[in-house]
Amino acid sequence: MPAYTFEALDADGQTHKGLIDADTARAARSQLRARALVPLAVEPASAGVNDGGGKGLNVTLWGGRVFNTTALGVWTRQLAGLVAAGMPLERALTALTDEAENDKVRNLVATLRGEVNAGSAFARALSQFPREFSASYCAVVAAGEQSGQLGTVLERLADDLEAREALRNKLIAAALYPAIVTLVAIAIVVFLVSYVVPQVAGVFEGSKRALPTLTLVMLALSGFVRQWGWLVLVLLVLGFVGLWLARKREGVRLRMDEAVLRLPVIGRLARGFNAARFAGTLAMLAGAGVPILRALQTAAETLNNRALREDALDALVRVREGAPLASALAAKKRFPPLLSMFARLGEQTGQLPPMLQRAADQLGAEVQRRAMSLATVLEPLLIVAMGLVVMLIVLAVLLPIIQLNTLVT
Repeated sequence: MPAYTFEALDADGQTHKGLIDADTARAARSQLRARALVPLAVEPASAGVNDGGGKGLNVTLWGGRVFNTTALGVWTRQLAGLVAAGMPLERALTALTDEAENDKVRNLVATLRGEVNAGSAFARALSQFPREFSASYCAVVAAGEQSGQLGTVLERLADDLEAREALRNKLIAAALYPAIVTLVAIAIVVFLVSYVVPQVAGVFEGSKRALPTLTLVMLALSGFVRQWGWLVLVLLVLGFVGLWLARKREGVRLRMDEAVLRLPVIGRLARGFNAARFAGTLAMLAGAGVPILRALQTAAETLNNRALREDALDALVRVREGAPLASALAAKKRFPPLLSMFARLGEQTGQLPPMLQRAADQLGAEVQRRAMSLATVLEPLLIVAMGLVVMLIVLAVLLPIIQLNTLVT
C-alpha cells in the first residue's frame, strides 16, 4: 500500500504532519477526515525522489543522501535483526518507519514499505533509490529473497558495510594528523615570511652594512609572497578546480588513476584498499548465491580506481570465456598476488566465498598496517621539517642583530 505525507489541521487549529498508508490520495484524505483532521496537503512520500519535481512535504528526500555509510549499516543491522527474529518484512519496515529519527528516513522507509505492500520485491524497491542503495546492495538483497535467507544475508551485508567503514575511518585517521600539521606549518611559515621578517628587517634599512645572505634570501622570499602570494593562491585554486573537472572525463581519470597506482607508497595503498573492497564485495555476492559473472560485474563497479576497474572488467571477460577466476585475476598485475592466490585455493577447495573474504580481511589489515606505519614516520618528519624552516627564519632575523652586536663590541 502506498504511503503519503500529509499536513492537516485539527479542531484547535494546530498543524499535524506525518505519514499515512492509503491506496490513493483521496482515500488518505478520507482517513484524515475520519480522524477529525482537515487535510491541507496530501502527496506521495516518494514524489520528488526520482525526478526532483515534487513540492511540499514530499521533497525531504530530494537534494541529498538520506543514509551515509554508517547510518546505512545501522539500519541494515536493525532490519536484519527484525527479519531474522521471524517478523515479516512488511512489519519490520513498519517498525523501522515508526522508529525513524527524522522525516527523511521515515519517508524513505515508508516508501519502501508501500512498494513491498503493493507486491514489489524488496530488492526492486531498493533499486528505485540508487543514491541510497548501491547495485551490490540490491543484488545481495535479491539473492537473499530468492534463497529465503534474507535475514542472514542482511546480517552479512551489515558486517560488510561496517568493516568497510571501519577501514575507511582508520585510513582517514592515519592521514588526518599529518595533514593538519602540514597546513599549520604552511600557515606559520607564510605569516613569518610575509609579516615578521619585513618588520624586523626594516630596522636595518638605514644601516650601510651588508645584510647576511640568509637574511637577503628571506627578504626576497618575503617580497615575493607579499607581492605575488595572492596570484599563487589563485593559480593553486584554479589548478585544483581544473584537476577536479578533468577527472570527470573518463580518459583523463583513467590516466590519472594509472599514475596513482605507479606511485611508490600511495600506489601500493590504493591497490590494497581497492583490492580489499573488490574481494569483500565479491565474497559477499558469491556467498549470497549471486552468479559469478554478475558478482564480478557488480564488484567491479564498486572500485573507485578506474584502472583497477578496467582490469576487473577484463577479468570478467576472461571468466565469461571459460577461464578460472584465479587465472583471470593473476593476468592483471595491478591486483595484489594475494587475491589470485586465495581465489585459486577457493576454486580448488570449493570454498570460494570464504577464501575471498579471507583475502579481503588480510588485504584490509595490510593496508591499515602500512597506513599507520606511514603516519608514524611522517609525524616526526613533518615536525622536524617545520622546526628547520622556522629555525632558518629565526636565523635570518637574528643574524643582522648578531652582526651589529659584533661591530659594537
